[in-house]
Amino acid sequence: MRYKTLSEVGSYVSEKINVSKLRLENYISTENMISNRGGISLATKLPSVKTTTAFQKGDILISNIRPYFKKIWLADKSGGCSNDVLVIRSDSNFSNRFLYYVLSSDTFFDYAVSTSKGTKMPRGDKSSIMKYTVPLFSLEEQELISDILKSYDEKIQLNKQINHHLEEIAQTIFDNYYLCEDNIVKKLGSLGKIQSSKRIFAKEYQSEGIPFYRGKEISLLSNNENFNPELYISNTRYNELREHNPVPKNSDILITSVGTIGNVLLVNKSHLPFYFKDGNVTWIHSIRNEIICSEYIYLWLKSEYGQQEILKSTIGSTQSALTISAIEKFNIAIPKKDSLNNFQATVAPILQSIERNSSEIQKLISFRDTLLPKLLSGEISVTQATK
Repeated sequence: MRYKTLSEVGSYVSEKINVSKLRLENYISTENMISNRGGISLATKLPSVKTTTAFQKGDILISNIRPYFKKIWLADKSGGCSNDVLVIRSDSNFSNRFLYYVLSSDTFFDYAVSTSKGTKMPRGDKSSIMKYTVPLFSLEEQELISDILKSYDEKIQLNKQINHHLEEIAQTIFDNYYLCEDNIVKKLGSLGKIQSSKRIFAKEYQSEGIPFYRGKEISLLSNNENFNPELYISNTRYNELREHNPVPKNSDILITSVGTIGNVLLVNKSHLPFYFKDGNVTWIHSIRNEIICSEYIYLWLKSEYGQQEILKSTIGSTQSALTISAIEKFNIAIPKKDSLNNFQATVAPILQSIERNSSEIQKLISFRDTLLPKLLSGEISVTQATK
């Protein structure tokens, strides 16, 4: 296998774009890049500076802060990004998509981590990154390898689109039941227990064990985004918590409550086990199934009606927050028992389909990430991979 350095097949982009020409949809920062090759999410705000780095469709964007998070995206549109995001463009005789897959590999990110600078918030060393060695294949082979890996990405994206459509259907069904005239209004606090978690200190974080989620991870899960956990607690600590306190279980509901407010997760079996950060996330559990179901509360919180309650109850100017006491006072209109049973019988299979699709997405990601280094090293040929 022959190699060239990254600087011989690509270069950094230094072009600038005026921020006034950007929208939330095409502004990329480290905050809205998703870890473990998850792509991007919608930005929450634009930068306050006048100009920022420009990128175009086909460029490769890599977060240069904490490279071990493996944040990378192959741009499918033009836009602008923060200075902490590297923009790499391949030469005309080298496939952009192939180079993207090379830089998506664990081998590249391990190299970026090993050559990074700083301890608390390490940054990739730009000159060292350009010395990374890229395997050489003919342009035809590059395209064939890219097509194989792209087929996985397309299946992943298709499942995400199906999930989005199913969520819209479930929300439409909810709206029809919520607007019935004979519904009874209840306080959300009367329908289950609303609390946060027990305090977990930073010194208790582990590199493996039980996943430990903050608001960021709950937001990703609520949007059916796949990622590898960044933080864990030990199995021993989790078992201690479970012995003396409730822990998240199937059909519980979590709401992000600090910073990014109002992202809602309906916990399913594929999420378990995990624990979460106190204060950042509010937890609804022990739901009174004799008068309400988790699916109804979940879809209400995601609906325009629930989001309006969340918005008007949010406090704080520097950092937004949603308190437990405010959530307990939310007014929610509930159908009569027969109607509620019909609602649950209709919606539950839809949400289960979303869960199955999400599980399939995770399997496809695992297959793709296992195949990637074997194709790049030549361990598996293109012919073998297409059989």
